[in-house]
Amino acid sequence: MDGSVVTDLKSVVAPLNFLAPMAEKPAAYNYEPPPGVPVRTGKSEEHQVPIRDARPLIGRLSLDKEGFVLLHHETAVKNFYDEDEIASVYYPECEQVIKEATGASRVVAFDHIVRNAAMAALEGSCIKIPAKRVHNDYTAWSSPMRVRQLMGDEAEELLKHRFAIINLWRPITGPVLESPLTLCDALSLSEEDLVASDLKYPDRTGETYSITYNPNQRYYYFPKMQPNEPVLIRCFDSALEGAARFSAHTGFDDPTSPPDAPPRESLEVRTLVFFPPGA
Repeated sequence: MDGSVVTDLKSVVAPLNFLAPMAEKPAAYNYEPPPGVPVRTGKSEEHQVPIRDARPLIGRLSLDKEGFVLLHHETAVKNFYDEDEIASVYYPECEQVIKEATGASRVVAFDHIVRNAAMAALEGSCIKIPAKRVHNDYTAWSSPMRVRQLMGDEAEELLKHRFAIINLWRPITGPVLESPLTLCDALSLSEEDLVASDLKYPDRTGETYSITYNPNQRYYYFPKMQPNEPVLIRCFDSALEGAARFSAHTGFDDPTSPPDAPPRESLEVRTLVFFPPGA
């Protein structure tokens, strides 16, 4: 992004949580860990970071460069808390949106997370609170592993060609005033900032990237997002050249949020994105 354009953007300064550098590999449990085992290892460190308003950049952002784009899309979903409707209506919508945005030959939606701090407090709820640490959902190891886990006999042939993992993040209600999403410009993210971290499930261990602080990183957000404004986030791209391979994102505490702002409600869908041979 052109330096003069970045300087002219409005911004807020907000605390973001990063992984403090550590010698061992961090780990986190996605379920209740064994007695005496912490849910997450490693310490976080807070840094005050300028977060720029990216709305003036809409139409100039690129998945290949910055690693994220804001789109306009009206959904037919009536209830984002209905698992059946998400699978039958929303997954196909997301696949089509990403296919059109990327030129992919095939998109497979395979997972989603609904976030709402108020509902997450209810016992037995599968709803999560907004994540408040800078991270990336997949690594160079876990991305092809996810293809192998999900695509069966097709996997090895698919892995011979370019593929990506792209999230579609959307507010359920709007405008988003509390815990908005901030995104790191992939061009400002160094691979040295990425720390592979185990993510433990009852039946498997995945891997994500925790992010260490680097003052060269540039963060953006789209103030007051509405439900018809989904963001595409490229978590991984297998292409070694020509595209941003990794990105980073987190929810953050916006100092301009009204004290009575309703809790953010959002849904993120993860997709495998396969490109035609030679792409």
